[in-house]
This record gives sequence, C-alpha cells and structure tokens, in this order.
Amino acid sequence: MNLNEIERSLTLYLSKVNDWLLSPSFYIQIGFIVLSVSLAWLIAKALRKSIPIFQDSASDEKWTWLGKFGHQSRQLLFPLLNISMLGVLREAGQYLGDTIWLIIIAQLLAVIYFLYHLILRFIKNPVIRGFFKWVVIPIAVLKVFGVLDEVTVYLDGLSIELGNIKLSAYALARAVVFGVLLFWLGRISSDIGQKVIRSQQELDNETKEIFIKIFQVVVSITVFILLLQIVGINLTALAVFGGALGVGLGFGLQSIASNFLSGLILLMDRSLKIGDFVELEDSRSGVIDSLNMRSATLTTYDGKDIVVPNDTFITSSFTNWTHRDKKQRYPLHFSVAYDTDLEKLFEIVREVVASHPQVLSGDGIPKEEQPDAEISQFGDFGIDILVEFWMMGIDDGKNRVGADLLFMIWQALQANGIEIPFPQREVRILNPSAKV
Repeated sequence: MNLNEIERSLTLYLSKVNDWLLSPSFYIQIGFIVLSVSLAWLIAKALRKSIPIFQDSASDEKWTWLGKFGHQSRQLLFPLLNISMLGVLREAGQYLGDTIWLIIIAQLLAVIYFLYHLILRFIKNPVIRGFFKWVVIPIAVLKVFGVLDEVTVYLDGLSIELGNIKLSAYALARAVVFGVLLFWLGRISSDIGQKVIRSQQELDNETKEIFIKIFQVVVSITVFILLLQIVGINLTALAVFGGALGVGLGFGLQSIASNFLSGLILLMDRSLKIGDFVELEDSRSGVIDSLNMRSATLTTYDGKDIVVPNDTFITSSFTNWTHRDKKQRYPLHFSVAYDTDLEKLFEIVREVVASHPQVLSGDGIPKEEQPDAEISQFGDFGIDILVEFWMMGIDDGKNRVGADLLFMIWQALQANGIEIPFPQREVRILNPSAKV
C-alpha cells in the first residue's frame, strides 16, 4: 500500500467518524449516558441514606462482619447501578438495530471502574491486587462484551501436540490464572480456619494444633484436585500417580512422610506443646516455639533457633523440663572453712535464698520445696555446702536466679565474717638440722 492509498483510507475513515459525530444517534447516546449516570448516582445516594448498613454508623463495634462488609460496599452502589442501566440501554439499542458503540464504550469504562474500586477496597495484598488488575479485569471485560469465547477459541488454536498430549496457550493461561486464584483462596481459607479453630475455648492447645494440621492437609488436597480438574487431567490417572508416590515414599520421600506422621503422633499423645523447655540427647536445649508438619523449632536463650525433625522426638529420648509442672529444683554449691558455725550458716543461707522474689518460699509452700542448706561432703580445704531451691520456670534467660543467689550468699557470708576457703599447702621440714 502506497502513500496515496493510505491517505485515501484515512480520509474515508475520518469522513465516517465525522458523519457519525454529527449524526443524531451520537447525541442521543450521549444523552442516554448522562441520564444513566445521573440516575445511578441519585439512586445510590438515596440507598446510602435510607439503608442502615450503608450509613456511617455501620462502622461501630456493635455491627457484625456482615454489616461492616455492607458498609464497605456502599461505594460500589453507583458503578453497579450504572452498569445495569447502561446494559439496559445496550439491549434496547440492539433491539432497535441502531449503532450503539458509544454506550458500549461507556459500559466498558463503568465495568473497569467497578472492578478497580472492588479490588482497591477488599484486596490488601499487593501481589493479589496486581493479579486482579491485569488478569481478572481484562477477562471480565471480555466476558461482558461477549468476545471471551472468540479469544478462547483463538488461544486454544495456538497449541503443540506431543503424542497424545495437547498443550495449548489457552490451557496454560487457564492453569496459571486458576492456579493463582485457587492458591490464594486456599491460603485465605487456611488462615480463617486456623483462627476459627484457635478461638474454640473448649479445646486445649494440643487438640487445636491437631485440627489445624488436618485442616491444612484437607485444604491442600482440595486445591490440588481442583487444579487437576481445571487443567483437564483425568483423575483416574491419579491411580498411577499414587503408585509412583508409594514408590517415592519408600525411597526418597520416606523421611518427609516419617516426619509428618511423627508430628501428628506428638500432637496426639501430647508429649510436646508450644512453650515447653526441651533438652535433647546431645545436650541442646530450648523452648518450643513452633510445631509444624515437618519439624519443631527450639528457641534457645542465646537467640538461636534449632530446627529438629519430628521423628527425632519419636526415635530418641529427650527431657521435657516443663511438660507437667513448670516448678523446677536447682542446686547451688560452695564451701566454708572447717571452723564455721554451721547452724548459724544454714539459718543465714535459708533466709537469703528465701528472700529472692522468684524462689518459692513461705507458708503456702510444702516443706520439701522450701529453700534448704545442708552438708554435701567434707572437702580437702573446707566443708562443701549444698543449697537447694525451687522456682517457677527455667533458671536461664530472663530467670537468672542462680547467679543472683550466689552473689547474695557471698554478700551474707562477708557480712557475717564467714570464710570461704581456698586451696592451701602445708610444708613440714622433718629434719631441720640436716645440711642441704
């Protein structure tokens, strides 16, 4: 096509546009659009004033989630009414046989406006919001104007066949779109389910964790099956997949399956729970911060996280310091000189230890749990004293009771003139007159 032909085509096109802009149909459509927008705005304003859930007071705490949802949706009344009225005008124009491109464009803009405000008001995640803007809105627009089927047929024609497998652009796009949507809905369902389960006051923490794990597994399986259906994979093929999965579990996935089942066993037999202080066979210890499907996380008092596979708690022994009772007994050791008045010493030490606010003492504490001091053994340089006390929790981290008590005992011994012995050597000369 040469320059003259392009110029003639452009001139012809501009002439048609000019004729259309000067035609009565153009101004009639503008009038109908203005009328539709005005009526939609007035009706939406009246509804917001007359219906309680659309009023400002609906944001009070006394309203339920349904009332708050209706209050947040009040800004969507205008675009919804506008879309509906423009749709009526569009159908009427098609019935009369007139050209209604202006109404179609107006309805397109109204649909985009509605979807944009819907996403902006109810979707806070930026990734999901971008997905809806660039994927969901174009699909909805194509569906509204009846061209989605043509686009689908065109994309389905762009395919590659490998034997009996047909891979088309439409199948890939459908898998991506619905996959993202399903995983997003699955994540929301999982979060809501966890909140609902944890809000049940009649269940203990261990039972709640069991139901949460089962709920997560059910949601994951449901999303997986729905995605297979959307992609077009026959579910009868899952029998072959299940056999392959069984072989995989017997070899590479055995550890993963073992940890998953071990986690369920730990939650059901209640030998571990969040907040327990656990010491492993290799002397590593920490507070259980989380129990998930594969492992448990122990947080140490020096700020480290220890990830322990669940089957470790099944196949090896461990010490749960706070499983049944958080009360713990701790010893302290020191020595005094042999000429010390032990009765006076024991009385001083018991009073000092009992004065610490975190040490269990007083009339309401059983005798066996009261602070005590006694002779441990007779050492080479002095008498070894053993002090025992009980406290709530672990003597570490924020509860550094042992170090405080040793300092308090040392101060009390200094104030009362009690000597703490140190290694000494006595040298005797058996024959002082002998010549060296």
